Amino acid sequence: MTRYVALLRGVNVGGVNMKMADLADVVRGLGYDDVKTVLASGNVLFTTPDAAAASKDRLEAALRERFGYEAWVHVLTVDAVQRIIDAFPYERSADRHAYVVFVLKPEVRDELLAVKLDPAVEQATAGDGVVYWSVPKGDTLESAMGKAQAAGRHKPWLTTRNLNTLEKLTR
Repeated sequence: MTRYVALLRGVNVGGVNMKMADLADVVRGLGYDDVKTVLASGNVLFTTPDAAAASKDRLEAALRERFGYEAWVHVLTVDAVQRIIDAFPYERSADRHAYVVFVLKPEVRDELLAVKLDPAVEQATAGDGVVYWSVPKGDTLESAMGKAQAAGRHKPWLTTRNLNTLEKLTR
């Protein structure tokens, strides 16, 4: 049995609304155990003998059926999420957001890393299947990296989480 974290893209923002209790019901309905949602942004922990790729496929299909939207899910082990947290390369401070962008396609990650950033404002660097990103609070959506992530063609391939959220998922 493996403990996984599923990160749903675009939940409770941009028109895709769902109650976390309903999300948990869907996950339990797939036969997964120890289901727990964290925050209202589409984060769910569960345990299963299934591989991550099989869990991803099953979750996406179940979410599409239940909620009627194009669901995209990232599934990682809790240990993998902890390693990603531990590798965050930037100093954390009260006036900056510490983000991790989970990217399923290396070419999308490379495209994001090629975005011209003002290093006095924001920083981004590659990690294992992720882009680490630091940006001042209040500037997320208007920053160069924020705008690059918002491109519609990237929806199936990435989702972003604050480091604080990820830490809640590994406790």
